[in-house]
Amino acid sequence: MRSTVPRLIAAAIVGGVLCSLLTAVPAQASTQVLALATSIEQVFTNVRNWLFGILAGLATVILTFGGVRYLLANGDPAEVEKAKGAFKSAGWGYGLAALAPLVVEILRGIVGA
Repeated sequence: MRSTVPRLIAAAIVGGVLCSLLTAVPAQASTQVLALATSIEQVFTNVRNWLFGILAGLATVILTFGGVRYLLANGDPAEVEKAKGAFKSAGWGYGLAALAPLVVEILRGIVGA
C-alpha cells in the first residue's frame, strides 16, 4: 500500500502538468515596446539604478541572514564568527552599491557617451 501512494501522487502531478501543457493558449506575438529609452543618458541612469538596487537588495538579504544567525547562535563561537562574516559580506555589498555611480561613469567613458 505504501508504494502505491507515491506512484499515485506522481501520476497525478504528471497528469496535471500534461493537462496544463495541452490546454495552454499560445502566446500572441506583439511588437509592443515596454521600455523605450529616449537617450543614452537615460540608459546609463537606468543601469545605475538597477545596479544599485540589486547590490543593495542582496546586501540587505545577507545582513538579515547574518542577524538571524547571530541571534540563533546562542553563544556558540563558531556560529558567531559565521554571523560576523555575513556582516562583513553585507558591508562589502553596501560598499559596492555605493560605487555603482562610479562604475556607470567608467562605463560611460568607455562607450564615449
